[in-house]
Parts: sequence; structure tokens; C-alpha cells
Amino acid sequence: NDPRYAAWRVALGSVKGIYLIADTHDGKLDVGKADGTEGVLGRWREYASNGHGDNAAMVALAKLDPSHPQRYQFSLLQVFSPTAPPAEILAAEEHFKRALLSRAFGMNEN
Repeated sequence: NDPRYAAWRVALGSVKGIYLIADTHDGKLDVGKADGTEGVLGRWREYASNGHGDNAAMVALAKLDPSHPQRYQFSLLQVFSPTAPPAEILAAEEHFKRALLSRAFGMNEN
């Protein structure tokens, strides 16, 4: 809610995208998509509120120790317009999961 980040909230709330969560302690990665009505901002707010984003496939992330707030690094891998077709976003998410090996060696279980 810091007013210094108002422009960032507007920007992140107006785009969809593929994001990466990196655990800086063990190097494990999670690739996900933010394609809801509140865009990237809405998806990241879900993670901030409960540590796992209410995503059943994120069991591995939920099991990690959240007591180190600097442990996780969030990054945007690809940005889409709010009108991007869901199939295009899903295909990009699948591409990054394969390319980054986040299923075999990371936190993606889906």
C-alpha cells in the first residue's frame, strides 16, 4: 500500500504474464502464470497473503520455510496484454517449465 509503488501496482495489475519464483536458498524454481482479472499483481498478492497462492499444485512451495522473507525472488519471464488468449499464455508457461526444468528439479508438480 506504499504510495511510492502506486505506478507499479497499476502496471502489474493491467498485464498478464508468466512469472518465476526462485528459492534463493536451494535454487529450486517455480514457473507459473498470472492470467486472472487482476493480472500479475493479483496473483502475487495471493502468494503474499498465504505463501502458496491457493494453488494445489504449489504444495512444494507451501512446505518451504516462510520465515525468511528474502528467501524468494519473484521475476517476470513474459508479459501479455489483458486480452491475450488463454491458450497462448498456457503454452508460454509450459515452454518455460520445460526450458527451466522446473518439474524435474524445481517446485512445479503440474
